[in-house]
Amino acid sequence: MSSIKPNPVPRFDLEAWRSEIPILESFIPLNNCSHAPQSSRTRAAVETYLDSWDRDGMDWDRWLDEVEKAKAEFAALIRADPDTIAISTSVSAATASLASAFDFSGARNRIVASEAEFPTVGQVWRAHEKYGAQIDWVPVENGIIESEAYEVAIDERVQVVSASHAYYQNGYKQDIGSIAKMAHSAGSWLFVDAYQTLGTCPIDVNVLDVDFLAGGTLKYLMAAPGIAFLYVRPSLIDRLKPALTGWFGRANPFAFDAKSLDWSSTARRFETGTPPILNSYVARAGVSIINEIGIDSINHWTRILQTRLIEGGQARELEIHGCTDVDRKTPSTAFICPIDSHCIEAGLRERGVLASARGQTIRLAPHFFNTLNEMDDALDALVEVLSINTRSQK
Repeated sequence: MSSIKPNPVPRFDLEAWRSEIPILESFIPLNNCSHAPQSSRTRAAVETYLDSWDRDGMDWDRWLDEVEKAKAEFAALIRADPDTIAISTSVSAATASLASAFDFSGARNRIVASEAEFPTVGQVWRAHEKYGAQIDWVPVENGIIESEAYEVAIDERVQVVSASHAYYQNGYKQDIGSIAKMAHSAGSWLFVDAYQTLGTCPIDVNVLDVDFLAGGTLKYLMAAPGIAFLYVRPSLIDRLKPALTGWFGRANPFAFDAKSLDWSSTARRFETGTPPILNSYVARAGVSIINEIGIDSINHWTRILQTRLIEGGQARELEIHGCTDVDRKTPSTAFICPIDSHCIEAGLRERGVLASARGQTIRLAPHFFNTLNEMDDALDALVEVLSINTRSQK
């Protein structure tokens, strides 16, 4: 029996928000764990920048103000102060900037990282092995990581614990609060890549007690690539001096003093060169949608959609990768493909369903604008595509 109540409805005006997403007229976007659809609000943000560029040629004061407003919008999402937020071009760049501030030459040279990290994070840590870093991996087993596995790995030699909030492969969410306690009890710092969870569930950096958190706007934050944000715990900002730096990391970027290496008193010290101006316009617009609807309302509706996917997938005898407990998952559900998942992604696109292939799985990841009927239609399309492609392989 389904756990979904009859005729559930979201806590917001679903049809009004759907009207702001043009692609819904021709596709069912369920690739939100990979790339959000365009909205009328984000398109208008692009046009605002283009109009400014066309009209004024250059308006640095206005453009940099937009960067600060984008930081503030992101800060509001994670319950942080804007001064604790640095802007970057990607989580790769943000992680690399942060890593360059650590000293691995002493006794605390270990990094504990989960095998659920997105490759870019693990690769950044590995690149610092030449500076003395030693990386130890907490294993993924059956698509999940139990928090107790960190307890075995963390000791007084660990400088940083790197724990993604959710596993990109299947949406499994880690217990960040529990991991933070273990890290801090050993005197270690905690870095969290929250790319897969931002925009889907409440995140309060103070409640979670994280030291560093990174995320971009490409996915559930309804914006675009080319921009990311890094949160740094206020008490740590002055202690860290990244080697990956640039003129916007200075106390006064417009002093234009090549010989000076003074540092911003805010998290801006983790910034490098000219910030992504156009992307800031789009990011602010996208994140404002999430903040306006309310993360609790989004979480409520996407849990209902995800339950429909899980139960509907099981009823159709589809094999799910990893956890099926909605309390421990993002909206993303990964279905195992016996054949090339990219072929399945292409077949779904032909049927009007946008999905995201990763390894041996195809991910269906609904967001606030999706409907229950779309979940059913997507699952039926997946069954059809899997059946056709499996027969063709024989």
